[in-house]
Amino acid sequence: MSELRRNRRPSTPGMILKAHYMEPRAISVTALAEALGMSRKHMSQIINGHKRVEPLTAARLSRVLGTTPRFWLNLQTAVDAWDASVELADWQPHATFAVPASPDRPA
Repeated sequence: MSELRRNRRPSTPGMILKAHYMEPRAISVTALAEALGMSRKHMSQIINGHKRVEPLTAARLSRVLGTTPRFWLNLQTAVDAWDASVELADWQPHATFAVPASPDRPA
């Protein structure tokens, strides 16, 4: 399977949260933080892309907003994968270990 080539960093979970959930429903950062049982500062950091959405936060968001934890974790994973590929753009491994060809599987 080929990988989709992107020209820009994926939207952070916080951007999606703000644009598609908070703004349309007129939910404030304070109200969402209270509903999630976390500090307003931490929620603001997630919304502004300074903090990651961790599994526990994803589970809480899913319950409060009627989504799934996997939705929020997939958004975070896309950002993390992009950041890793940018950071490793010029990196080369010291060695590679290919899977040896077997009689059942051509090389």
